[in-house]
Amino acid sequence: MSIGQFQEFFDHCVGQWITERTYHYLSYREVERSHTEFVIHPLDNGAKAKVLEDNHRLSTNLELQTLPGYRLAFQTVSEKGDEVSQELNILFVPKKLDFPIIEGDYLRDKAYEEAKPMVSHFRYHTETRELLMKTTYTSVVSVDSITLINPKLRIRRIINYQRPIDDHPLETVLLVGFGVEQKQ
Repeated sequence: MSIGQFQEFFDHCVGQWITERTYHYLSYREVERSHTEFVIHPLDNGAKAKVLEDNHRLSTNLELQTLPGYRLAFQTVSEKGDEVSQELNILFVPKKLDFPIIEGDYLRDKAYEEAKPMVSHFRYHTETRELLMKTTYTSVVSVDSITLINPKLRIRRIINYQRPIDDHPLETVLLVGFGVEQKQ
């Protein structure tokens, strides 16, 4: 097992994708469907350094060329006709290699829930090819899972919890989303 399996996951993610998702809003018992088209491009080392800088991380000890970094642009249309578009740069910085698990920081120049730089935690399982990302926002904790089934198919799961007080466990679910993502 090697860190190469982690990079291979991202190599397969580069390109154009279409997603059909279902969101279950538990707080007001509503189900909504959406359609998303997105594209993922690799970042150059300058853009990777900027994501680190935006998140107040030093890049002096990091080999930027080895870090998975990507530009993600998407457009979502809900079944109600609501549209959301966003572009952001993302960077994964592995910190703990305990195969088959790789863990580290997941950095963005803009987050989804709050439009500011954000450092989150990721965990990747090399055997199941599941990338699990946990982001703590002001009022929500988002746990996002992407499982690469094959190079053209990913399964997505999103669970948003009400942010607990202090270090209490995540219990109150506000939203659950499921998606099937197909590469074009």
